[in-house]
Amino acid sequence: MAESQINAATEILTSVENEKNPYAYLERDDFTSEKYKIEVRGLPKYYGIGEFKKLLNEKLDLQSCKVKPPGKNRSNWLYVCFRSEECRQRAISTINGILWKNSKLTAQVAKPAPDPFVKRKLEQDTASNKRLKTDTEDPNCSPMDKIKSITTPLWNMPYPDQLELKQKEMRSILIKMGQQMLAESKDSLTEWINSQKKLYDGLPCKLQNILSVNVTEAYRNKCEFTVGKDNEQSKIIIGFRLSTYASGSTAVGPIDDLCHIPQKMKTAVKILETFIHESNLEPFNPVDHSGYWRQVTARITRTNNLMLIIAIHPQNLSIEELEKLKSELRTFFETGKGAEAHVTSLYFQIITKKSIGSENSDTLYNISGTEYIEETLLGMKFRVSPQAFFQVNTLGAEILYKAAIDLAEPTMDTALLDVCCGTGTIGLCFSKYCGEVLGVEIIPDAIKDAKENAIKNNIKNCEFFVGKAEDILLPIIQRTTKPNITAIVDPPRAGLHQKALLTLRKAKKLDRLVYISCDPRAAMRNLIDLARPSSKQYLGEPLVPVKAIAVDMFPHTKHCELILCLERLSKVMKLNECTIQKNPK
Repeated sequence: MAESQINAATEILTSVENEKNPYAYLERDDFTSEKYKIEVRGLPKYYGIGEFKKLLNEKLDLQSCKVKPPGKNRSNWLYVCFRSEECRQRAISTINGILWKNSKLTAQVAKPAPDPFVKRKLEQDTASNKRLKTDTEDPNCSPMDKIKSITTPLWNMPYPDQLELKQKEMRSILIKMGQQMLAESKDSLTEWINSQKKLYDGLPCKLQNILSVNVTEAYRNKCEFTVGKDNEQSKIIIGFRLSTYASGSTAVGPIDDLCHIPQKMKTAVKILETFIHESNLEPFNPVDHSGYWRQVTARITRTNNLMLIIAIHPQNLSIEELEKLKSELRTFFETGKGAEAHVTSLYFQIITKKSIGSENSDTLYNISGTEYIEETLLGMKFRVSPQAFFQVNTLGAEILYKAAIDLAEPTMDTALLDVCCGTGTIGLCFSKYCGEVLGVEIIPDAIKDAKENAIKNNIKNCEFFVGKAEDILLPIIQRTTKPNITAIVDPPRAGLHQKALLTLRKAKKLDRLVYISCDPRAAMRNLIDLARPSSKQYLGEPLVPVKAIAVDMFPHTKHCELILCLERLSKVMKLNECTIQKNPK
């Protein structure tokens, strides 16, 4: 038998064995946080994860890469992960027996978790005379119906009913927030919260009617699609995953009938599918990390600019082979069948998973067209780079920003602090209503876009700074020249970093904060911390909610943006007293 045949047979046998071994992933070169994991037990009853990370990495210099609880609920023990066996052993010897917050800690090697996909498959194979169903195996549910239920679960509900449902959900979230503020407040806040709840029927602030746009179809200007195979693993599809990895499925479903995706985007994706099929390179397999094509990001604007970012895992492809692939893609979209897609900006992205002791490799190459695309918003032009944040619903963003301006009530004496500013859209939209704008963003390309956007729109009262908000907010606040500061915060889904939050709270000139959240439940901790009574940790006067309004940016889904306007407690109390005096009844 030829050596190549022997190698191929060996690879097949290894693949089959790996499918039956939930710990096979530990033998791959890819870095996984499960490989060098420990259990730390004996933690105190009250502690913060952030505090514990500081103990590990700053005081003890243990260089942990991840800290995670064993479940959803807080426990007196945690998992801590490292990048090498040497680091793990040093951590165990350092942590064992130390006292932290009057508690004696212990540490030991932790067993790695099994691969959830392989575990699920084994459960299916060994179930006695019954086949456990995965989420995709309902015979009455087609892949397209499944995709609809995942991505646009409200697609079949009349839109007025969707708005009513979301308004009720926002009301429920505000009630819960008020209850938690009350539970964690001291006497200084209790009277105010109770009075607000009486005034607004159980809410901690006034909730205005939900806002929406007239266009509810094909509204998404950005989508991230997975390259994979269908349920039968026979056809290459660019679309969305039909289920989670842990449920035992890696199948991808088509996007043809999804109502929130523009037709131009669908057409481009279908055309790209033909190129991938003809390339003879397999899609990336998340089970054994073989294969090449990983994902496609599409961005489109109202002026019909279209950006495609095609991501690949290079595996063992040489530099010459990668360059050839780039050239073939360029030719395909410029003069081949792909020209029908009218791609304005084409990027090739290399994504490899982290290896032990190395950083994630993620490289972008502009291989055809412009380096960015242009969008219009509230009469201004904005350039958008591949990795820059821009609201996914442009018409909805106009409604969102107008509502934020109305809530903030800026004047020429106001310095607007735009935290997590992205390409500068919010700050630039505010610029003609306030004295100056100072924007902060972690992504360098986004700040580059923001500066160019200011020049493009002839706006001269805006400055933009790149860096982590928690690291550079303080010096930026000190640069303000206006007597009053209003902060507008539009953070990632998880919320604002605690250090950034504390910096904003203790800024004396800041008297108003507008918080925009795409996941109000996740943002609740931020909002409660801003409203806490003053203490050694929470310096500065509390910022409490006074008004809120929901904006439906995502029709046919369960998601909704919520804008809250917060003000200093003393100011709110004074206004309430004046109101009571004028209207004693």
